[in-house]
Amino acid sequence: MKATATFTQNILSMQNELRSFAMKLTCDYEDANDLLQDTTLKALDNEDKYEQETNFKGWIYTIMRNIFINNYRKNLRDQTFVDKTDNQYFLNSSSDLAVDSMESAYDVKEMNRVVNSMPKEYRIPFSMFVAGFKYREISDKLNLPIGTVKSRIFFTRQKLQTALKDFR
Repeated sequence: MKATATFTQNILSMQNELRSFAMKLTCDYEDANDLLQDTTLKALDNEDKYEQETNFKGWIYTIMRNIFINNYRKNLRDQTFVDKTDNQYFLNSSSDLAVDSMESAYDVKEMNRVVNSMPKEYRIPFSMFVAGFKYREISDKLNLPIGTVKSRIFFTRQKLQTALKDFR
């Protein structure tokens, strides 16, 4: 729909005030300009919803505030990562990889030594689990009940903790 001249003039006369309000909301010049542009376009697109008796300044400020809130919520959602794995472990990588690389290599060798010394029926499910298989996948591939798979992985973890207690 084409904007009427008075409606467009009202929007243009509010640009400086709206820019100031956008700066208060965003605290960033570029983001404020983007917010101003989005507000102006939304107001122009919704001219037919504006009623003449309504306070124009309040109406357009409300549009800007709502756009800002929606963008803020969208940014929060985009930055939120939800771990949907069964065991929700958090892995922390060291920032100083060069120093830790020799120690880590030794730790991995020691863990592999302990795991490889385990009987095959414990070693294979644990290795598959570490490789990223889910309990159900391990159960299906090895043709074992899921409870057996879980208990064997648990037992292997306990064995590792006992054997590597000096590494804590």
